Amino acid sequence: MNVLFVEDEAKIANFVRAGLKEQGFVVDYCDNGDEGYLRALENEYDVLILDIMVPGKDGLSILKLLRRQGRNAPVILLTARNELDDRLEGLNLGADDYIAKPFFVEELAARIHAVVRRSVSDRQNLLSVGSIKLDRITREVTCDRQAIELTSREFNLLEYLMRSPGRVFTRTQILEHVWGYDFNPNTNVVDVCIQRIRKKIDPIDEAVWIESIRGVGYRFRKPEFGSANNS
Repeated sequence: MNVLFVEDEAKIANFVRAGLKEQGFVVDYCDNGDEGYLRALENEYDVLILDIMVPGKDGLSILKLLRRQGRNAPVILLTARNELDDRLEGLNLGADDYIAKPFFVEELAARIHAVVRRSVSDRQNLLSVGSIKLDRITREVTCDRQAIELTSREFNLLEYLMRSPGRVFTRTQILEHVWGYDFNPNTNVVDVCIQRIRKKIDPIDEAVWIESIRGVGYRFRKPEFGSANNS
């Protein structure tokens, strides 16, 4: 489960990040609201954890802007303040939950699972880019309505790229998120897996969906017409 965590208090941030990673979450972290807002626009996350009081755009402002743009990823607000007005404002803006500091990481993890379960729907679990559709629940992939048989690793890699069409991922990023542990940076497992996926997709759709970025890594191409849909 991919989490965006926006928090400017280093001690809390390190504690929460370590705790969530131990429980299997992939945590994308930043310490200011302006960067957090941009990341939320550029990427698809399963849940956003926003501290209300951060430099730049505060948590409530990020939430308000995202909801105005139709971004419906679940949001959990963090704050050291306990005033009723803050809680009500966040919930009225579209927050899914609210947790006051201090808190246990186990409680935060439980709340993450709860808000994600509430938000799960077929729409949110179908990634569609061009002719390729990927169902995150049934783990089925089709290209031009033809079924594509992928291994578990191939599926996870394709899903990772399809979540953010147009974004370039380095081999190291792919290793960390898909394989889940450190590899020798000189390994070619990413390249081999990419080639296997391409061989399964290319005979059906001649478009080159997974593009190689020389010296950097890979990206999933955005369609020439329209945009990628999480629908």
